[in-house]
Amino acid sequence: MKNTRTPLVAALALAAGAALAVPGAARAEYNLTLCGASPGGLWSLLGAGIDGALKQALPGSTVTYQTSGGGFANVVQLDQGKCDLAIIHDAEAIAAIKGEEPFQAPVKSMKTIAVLYTWAPEQFIVNKSFAEEHGIETMEDIAEKKVPINVLLNRRGNVVSAIGESMLEAAGASIENIESWGGSVTFAASKEQGEMMRDRRADALLNSLFVNHQSIQQLASAIDVVLIPIGDETAAKVMEEWSIDRFTIPASAYAWNDRDTLTVTVAAQLFAHEDADPQMVEDLTSALVEHADALQGVHKAMQPLDAKLMASATAVPYHPAAADVYKAKGLQ
Repeated sequence: MKNTRTPLVAALALAAGAALAVPGAARAEYNLTLCGASPGGLWSLLGAGIDGALKQALPGSTVTYQTSGGGFANVVQLDQGKCDLAIIHDAEAIAAIKGEEPFQAPVKSMKTIAVLYTWAPEQFIVNKSFAEEHGIETMEDIAEKKVPINVLLNRRGNVVSAIGESMLEAAGASIENIESWGGSVTFAASKEQGEMMRDRRADALLNSLFVNHQSIQQLASAIDVVLIPIGDETAAKVMEEWSIDRFTIPASAYAWNDRDTLTVTVAAQLFAHEDADPQMVEDLTSALVEHADALQGVHKAMQPLDAKLMASATAVPYHPAAADVYKAKGLQ
């Protein structure tokens, strides 16, 4: 059969074929929004790391961190298409799927992209002079001595705040009890907590933070603080309620802490909507796996993160395109 293509058409076809044959020649750039939590907190660092990984893989791409009320709020934001990606604790995701509080009906549209961490202990940090004045050695001492303490919890709307409430209640120091003793419980973003502690507007904070997080270093350099543990019974109650793990902060973690400190910890994952563009999910997952160092570098506590951990989620199924990446690399 005679070839009827003109030389120009043939040249264009050849050029197109050559472009397709070059790996990565047609890779896209992405402009994605990531629902996180409060500005300046733990998740904002992870947002910067995810942005850095995608930029390394696909120069020109951007992941914009979007302030949010936290994981519970992020479930709704992601479901409604108000962000492309979201960081959500696994306990929050399970509550959403089951339709448990604060959800009025099951939300099943989220799919896992990667596990980000399984270590972010609830840290109960108390002004040292206040702790010494009232003889606070453990969280349970607050109830035993009916201490009029002013405690800061993270903003309502995320599991970190709710777990903090559960810890206080399990230790006998519910919000109602604390208020009856002349104290208070205030809900504030991570950045606000440090400011309020430094200004002596609060006596303690209870928040999920990486060990030796920058905000803790800054607080400890401004005022003397102590790290207060919970007892085994309190830990057991909270672990059963939330299906989370115990965590021991070693004495060596802080220069101003001289004992191992028992607490509990939460895990967080990166999610996309089940209808997310499979190519985007594949590119993003590959970027995270290939450039895990971008996330490891946001804080020394992120050093344990690797591709194997990213692929280890069990709470919520992976997006098929993300699962394909992990399977291709022998991680699932």
